[in-house]
Amino acid sequence: MTITIRDGGPGDLPAILGMLDSSVEWLVSQGRTVQWGTEPLSRHEKTVAAVVRAMDEGTTYIAEVDGVPAATLTLTDGPGSYLSHLPPPGEPERYIHWLASDRRFKGRGAGGALLEHAAEVTRRAGVRLLRVDCYAGGDRALVAYYEAHGFTPAHTYTHGPDDWPGQVLARRVG
Repeated sequence: MTITIRDGGPGDLPAILGMLDSSVEWLVSQGRTVQWGTEPLSRHEKTVAAVVRAMDEGTTYIAEVDGVPAATLTLTDGPGSYLSHLPPPGEPERYIHWLASDRRFKGRGAGGALLEHAAEVTRRAGVRLLRVDCYAGGDRALVAYYEAHGFTPAHTYTHGPDDWPGQVLARRVG
């Protein structure tokens, strides 16, 4: 098995939305419906617009397993507007958006490879801070995933009318 990482672009949007939909399907099968709901994210205009906006504002990367798109993330210079109430980090940063994988590739390391790639891209840019935010409810499995990849919890927050629980995590890369 070979994992390669390449830059993504607008032509990858269907594959990226497919990865997000695969993640939702897997979450639902695990009884985890609070994080992203129960419907495919590709059916939500606001979500599709947010993915496109992140892609336009940053750089999208695709991890391929043996030539097949398996995971994605987009790297920008800061968090989304929904985190505008948090204190700024006080230094330049890179911010991870929309990390997702096609669940057919679960456990093959594509997501971890993307996180390492994001850290290296950040380091090469002379930036020392890499951050991400994620769902922090339930058993906090997603928070634990990021912790296993070198991130530490920095800020908790809630979002939206249902007070969706979130966690910002940070990783020093240089």
